[in-house]
Amino acid sequence: MSEPPAVKRRLTGGLLGVCVSLAGCTPGAVADSPKDGGPQDATTDRSLVDSAHSDRVLPPDIDAMPPPGAFCALPGSVVFTEAGPEVVPGADASAPSLDWLNLPVGFCAHVYGTVPNARQLRVAPDGHLFVASPTTGTTGGGPGGLASIVVLPDDNADGVADQVVPYLGQLPSTQGLLFNGGYLYFQDGTTIRRVPFKNGDFQPSGAVEAVTTITATQSAIHWPKMLDVAQDGTLYVTNGGDQSDRCLSTRPILGSIFSIGAGGATTLVSRGFRNPIALRCETDHNVCLAVELVLDYSSQAGGREKLLPVRAGDDWGYPCCATQGVPYSNVTYADTGGTPDCSAVVPEPVSFFVGHTPFGLAFETGRWPAPWTGRVFVTLHGEYVSWSGARVVGIPLDGNGLPLQATDIDGGDTGMIDFATGWDDGHNDHGRPAPIEFAPDGRMFLGDDNRGLIMWIAPVNLKP
Repeated sequence: MSEPPAVKRRLTGGLLGVCVSLAGCTPGAVADSPKDGGPQDATTDRSLVDSAHSDRVLPPDIDAMPPPGAFCALPGSVVFTEAGPEVVPGADASAPSLDWLNLPVGFCAHVYGTVPNARQLRVAPDGHLFVASPTTGTTGGGPGGLASIVVLPDDNADGVADQVVPYLGQLPSTQGLLFNGGYLYFQDGTTIRRVPFKNGDFQPSGAVEAVTTITATQSAIHWPKMLDVAQDGTLYVTNGGDQSDRCLSTRPILGSIFSIGAGGATTLVSRGFRNPIALRCETDHNVCLAVELVLDYSSQAGGREKLLPVRAGDDWGYPCCATQGVPYSNVTYADTGGTPDCSAVVPEPVSFFVGHTPFGLAFETGRWPAPWTGRVFVTLHGEYVSWSGARVVGIPLDGNGLPLQATDIDGGDTGMIDFATGWDDGHNDHGRPAPIEFAPDGRMFLGDDNRGLIMWIAPVNLKP
């Protein structure tokens, strides 16, 4: 049996800013809409997260080293051991450093590539990573977008993208992506389009066609439309509302989730959203979850960001109600002057402090060890300006695929565990976690829409 790879400690620091994009990567960031500021105590199990990196030179923890053939044995992998982070040698020395990142012991991270303003990640049926990179301004968006959908293949299996391949261009307002039924569905402004997809396609293999156009009231800043398909075949699409939406007793359709049926017909599924920024469906349950970003500055008025199920008929309250039975403070019906009736608003299973800004979600595929297996992972974009709270958390699901009760508000419970941290170090040097995707091989791909870095994360024993 061959020996584990030689491993040494990375002692360099800082993101080096290497860019593998079609356009130059511009440093800096475009902040999202303001959220509540100030520190927030969150009760999460930090014992499972590695402590801050140390410059001490220690012998590697052999038991934590990746076995030959594991993803984490690839050169450049940063392996998190009891002795601290260790780096598998042999990678390009000019690659960006991940020495700021904190992961649980027994996992590794690896730089994959760079795409400016990476807002959505999807793994195609052939295993290639597709990335949406818009240029239209939106919540939290970064600079230098490509107005394109691009492909990042790794055909030599070294863990790093071979190149950034343009797939579809002239798409300034693109974010939602979905592979389904032999097509790539994608957002083009208010229109959802699709193009035939065959394994190995690096350019469209057929004509682009329109599926539907969302005609509900549009938001200039919350324009992204997220897409996914449920186990029963239902295709969902989101529509954002606005910070300035008025609370009316008539409850007009603003921020909502629709289904798309035959001939592109849309049907209202659920309502009461300000900004449903992420939507994903499970493959082993007929369950879809969405992330909702609520009223800015509203933590003292009952506000909370939400992770919630997508179900027909649900009303999540915005712009009148913070949650079930709780109208936003000082909000009355603008047309009647009455107090909003929030009794029919659905209580959210998972809530976040306003400003921690949940931004993306993906389901672990069953290949990770406990306590991470089978969880839904949520990226938190962090607070406006400070990026405080930026991290990735894992949330447990019940036997039916629905999230268990969890919160990070006011020392609340629970099973919500910090998985990846390091972005909110007070320097804003490392971007902000945004899109997330699990590949069929078990790796988590994680993107950053402000610095453009894309990495993957895996358990040390995970093999292709």
